[in-house]
Amino acid sequence: MTALAPDTDLRTRLRADPYDAYTYGYPHKSAYRTFEQPVDLAELWAGQDRQHLSGYLHLPFCEMRCGFCNLFTLANPGDGLTAAYLRALARQAAATAEFLGDAQIDRLALGGGTPTFLTVAELEQAFAALERAFGTRPDATPTVIETSPATATPDRLRYLREIGVERVSIGIQSTTEREVHRIGRPQAHRTAVGALDAIRADGPPLLNVDLMYGLAGQTEESWRRSLTDILAWRPEEIFCYPLYVRPLTGLGRTIDGWADHRIAQYRIAVEVLTDAGYRQSSLRRFYLPAVGTTDDEYAADPHGKVGLGCGARSYTSSLHYSSEFAVERTPVKRILRDWIATDDFTVATYGIELSADERMRRYVLQTLLHVDGLDPDACRAATGLDPVTELPVLARLVAAELAERTGDGRIRLTAEGLELSDAIGPLLYSPQVRRRSALAEQR
Repeated sequence: MTALAPDTDLRTRLRADPYDAYTYGYPHKSAYRTFEQPVDLAELWAGQDRQHLSGYLHLPFCEMRCGFCNLFTLANPGDGLTAAYLRALARQAAATAEFLGDAQIDRLALGGGTPTFLTVAELEQAFAALERAFGTRPDATPTVIETSPATATPDRLRYLREIGVERVSIGIQSTTEREVHRIGRPQAHRTAVGALDAIRADGPPLLNVDLMYGLAGQTEESWRRSLTDILAWRPEEIFCYPLYVRPLTGLGRTIDGWADHRIAQYRIAVEVLTDAGYRQSSLRRFYLPAVGTTDDEYAADPHGKVGLGCGARSYTSSLHYSSEFAVERTPVKRILRDWIATDDFTVATYGIELSADERMRRYVLQTLLHVDGLDPDACRAATGLDPVTELPVLARLVAAELAERTGDGRIRLTAEGLELSDAIGPLLYSPQVRRRSALAEQR
């Protein structure tokens, strides 16, 4: 990579609009489309390494939908929908295990939605389906589950701990009630405190807490207070998310703009959490060193991911696939009912194919946005393409002093580049993915 004069134009442009959307996976689900022909999953997975897979179980139900949420989930489903969903999930797990053959799931995550919206009996059904199909049990497989303050009840937490779930992730967002109310979440502070106490008393041993900055009315002082309040429970991980107002969300329909102090608040998070002994592994993630980085949001994992449940995504080296996606209640409910009625879980009809170029971009994105940075030689070995040659933007990032070359040949974001990760990420998108995602935003 040849040295260039400082690219101040790029830095200025990124700073003018630093946050637009989370950059954590590639290609984004907004780039998925219906395949011209259904894909036979047995043939797709036949050529894949199936011995070190990640498993993901999507449980798309919540007690409420937060104003910032753009996930595939349904609040208060009713009509026996959860029971029907779990029966369909068991059918899908059995069919998936059959075409995967001798697959091994090395780690498991349950997300949503809010998995603990389910009762203990319903959670038992979900875990039983996984064990029958894959032999996967939380006491033998590192497992993380998401919860909410209202559903982190002692009976659920005791059950999760007893079966061996390793980690629980809870979204608190803010310890100031009026701030969470402004993002459409009627969360009482006492409920959040009670949930955190219950997790430490009865729950899985590792705790992750999600916080959010950039909220309407949030000040640097109140953000600092949320951070220091949460430290009382000494979470093993803390994720600090900048608020994004996304299309089709509750906030997206009501907020046209707000004071943007997110860079300053991000820097407060770095200061407070670093002083408290946490290490930073990405824009959002801070962890206690004894825990390590096994569950980082960025991972250039050469192995695939098997997604189960409506809304879950599965990754192979050549194709990503899922069910259809929606945010608003009516289409979500339609998609759920269609999925529950499905008898054939052996084909994929919706997703995106990955060319060699897309695989290379995915690898770059998943490593460059991590504090350890991109190893061009490892990328070339994994994808067959040289990222330095294929992506001139890498040289521009170095010239803009948003990235640097290390002594061992890596390309690593500087401190300034790291805080602009979500603006840098889209620079790595292919024209096809950028075009598809833009069209999805307009729909």
